Amino acid sequence: MQKQKNRYTIAFYNLENFFDTKDDPYLLDDDFTPKGFRRWNKSKFRKKVKKISKAISKIGLDESDYPPVLLGMAEVENKGVIQTMLQSKRLRDIDYDVIHFDSPDERGIDTALIYDKKHFEVLDTETIPLIVQNTNGDRDFTRDILYVQGKLHQEEIHVFVNHWPSRREGAKETSYKRIKAAETILQKIEGIQDDHPNIITMGDFNDDPNSESLQTLMRTGMFINPMKKLLSPFEGSANYKGKWSLFDQILLTHSFLNYEIDTHSFIKAKIFSPRFLKEWNGRYKGNPFRTFAGKKYLGGYSDHFPVYIVLNENKINCKKRDTPHKS
Repeated sequence: MQKQKNRYTIAFYNLENFFDTKDDPYLLDDDFTPKGFRRWNKSKFRKKVKKISKAISKIGLDESDYPPVLLGMAEVENKGVIQTMLQSKRLRDIDYDVIHFDSPDERGIDTALIYDKKHFEVLDTETIPLIVQNTNGDRDFTRDILYVQGKLHQEEIHVFVNHWPSRREGAKETSYKRIKAAETILQKIEGIQDDHPNIITMGDFNDDPNSESLQTLMRTGMFINPMKKLLSPFEGSANYKGKWSLFDQILLTHSFLNYEIDTHSFIKAKIFSPRFLKEWNGRYKGNPFRTFAGKKYLGGYSDHFPVYIVLNENKINCKKRDTPHKS
């Protein structure tokens, strides 16, 4: 396929416990320390940085001259680990910056957004607390929702980066928490002063496209979910006990289906799953090549594949903006 210089990718990647090696006394991060359960040390951290930065640098390069102009992330411990990654050999020549806030999650894992400053201008950022209770009435201290308002080239867009509450206590038993997350996003959207806002909602939703939480967003009629058709018994973004799921998704408003000049229009959605991100053989052949399987260190990338969408920038005369990234 011939690359087009006016095509850009927007991606999401769950980085599977991207922790530094320091013990934060205020977080439950003891497992990810040199003396912790996972024996997480500087060598393993550096290897993780190298692998993750390689994956990010290659997302979307089949369709575009550029790596992702926006990339949402989940399971990052702090801003420092992201900055270390952005300074790595694979990413340091890209004009990336990061938006991150510490959330109240007890494990200390947050969401974040990196953006290419050549293509995206930040106008506003905000963390949106997700207030949900456990069945015993105590608050579930989970991840905040990251909201970013900005301009992709000259078009204003609104981005929500999510990592919704897990299914650890059961999918049905915890479904109400993820429905609440969807409702929280809709409440924020109600306050956006734009008749037809360009909204991108991405994340690890811990639910598949047909789940009630995602349908809470879809029933508004505002969104399309181009990821829905990507889930099959043979493909997804993560695999648990031999079953594929597509918890990682990118939804966008119908405004991305227009083709007006100086706007961006949706082209395609994909799961990024090249061979180097997969287990090559054995029982788990084809699954994401993860960093850990329980206590066992595998030294892979993540237990999730990245997902991304391709947008076309509608210009009368498309001129190259800058030097293409060399992979």
